Amino acid sequence: MRDFAFPGTTALITGAASGIGEALAHDLAGRGCALALLDRDAAGLDRVARRCRALGADTSVHVVDLSDGADRADLAEEVLDRHQRVDLLVNNAGVALAGELHQVGIEDFDWLMEVNFRAVVTTTMAFLPHLRGNPGAHVVNTSSLFGLVAPAGQVAYAASKFAVRGFTEALRHELAGRGVGVTVVHPGGVKTGIATSARLGRGTDDEQRAARDEFTKHLTMPPATAARLITEAVRTRKPRLVITRTAKVLDLLARLVPGRYATVLTALSGLRK
Repeated sequence: MRDFAFPGTTALITGAASGIGEALAHDLAGRGCALALLDRDAAGLDRVARRCRALGADTSVHVVDLSDGADRADLAEEVLDRHQRVDLLVNNAGVALAGELHQVGIEDFDWLMEVNFRAVVTTTMAFLPHLRGNPGAHVVNTSSLFGLVAPAGQVAYAASKFAVRGFTEALRHELAGRGVGVTVVHPGGVKTGIATSARLGRGTDDEQRAARDEFTKHLTMPPATAARLITEAVRTRKPRLVITRTAKVLDLLARLVPGRYATVLTALSGLRK
């Protein structure tokens, strides 16, 4: 499969109003892509779109709440009517929910799965006929470090991100014969707002809230750096991208000792204190 050539293509990015999605929009605008930007944050979306247009990108905005399946029902038709094509689909939007299983209500669990997993599936399905008929197209699905390892207190989030990982890997195999590339991205330690805006399970305590706040201190990579890594992975049709050195180490650890990596992580954490 040839390298992905950005100029003259159209990219759809979900979660485009902030974080990695915003950085990707700016990066792709600079590479000559037209953009369809999607988020529920209308003000943030308009801010990002103004900068992309200033960079010369033909940009449309689509205010959609991905937790509402009905809200995204006509998305493909709307985007294709506006741009006539989508060459790069980036399912980037995500939310977080902290808490152990007994602390997380089923309503919150369902909300997270709707945004993090079901929206990835339904958005991909909506554009699938177009993608299958467009050799050279590419799909990017954002999983997480917690789609590689599953720590306690992240039961819902890890479930959703492991689901995205499995869905994306199977999709890659299905579309390979069509000339459509697929990349799964596992960010770890990127400085976005997902951790600080995470919902807390109803049964969580002050110690767990403090742990969440402490975790955000380890998110240090600028989103623009992550965006450049992602666009390079798209260009070279890389099937899998793990972002940050820590994430790569934890990925290796999970492969080497899949049944015991949590024990190793706990021991290493104790040594650092």
